Amino acid sequence: MYAVIETGGKQYKVQVGDRVRIEKLENDVDEKVVFDKVFLLADGDDVTIGRPFIDGAKVEANVVAQDKAKKVIVYKYKAKKNIRKKQGHRQPYTEVIIESIN
Repeated sequence: MYAVIETGGKQYKVQVGDRVRIEKLENDVDEKVVFDKVFLLADGDDVTIGRPFIDGAKVEANVVAQDKAKKVIVYKYKAKKNIRKKQGHRQPYTEVIIESIN
């Protein structure tokens, strides 16, 4: 059984037991999170598609970590002008474990 959910403006295909890194949520570690924007539920050959969401469907998860991704280096320069700019960015994320799909 799997579901397609939306959170943080992105869509994720999740199953029970999956560890998913999603856009940062304001929840604490070991706190429950409920995703109610479910686009699709599939259980074997039985597939339910929402328009746009499925009424009454929800995915429950547990927050495992609040962390930052690896650093991405952004380097900009203009040729022959001696202009250089180096920046680093670490995107914050929330890691969750999917516990149930209802």
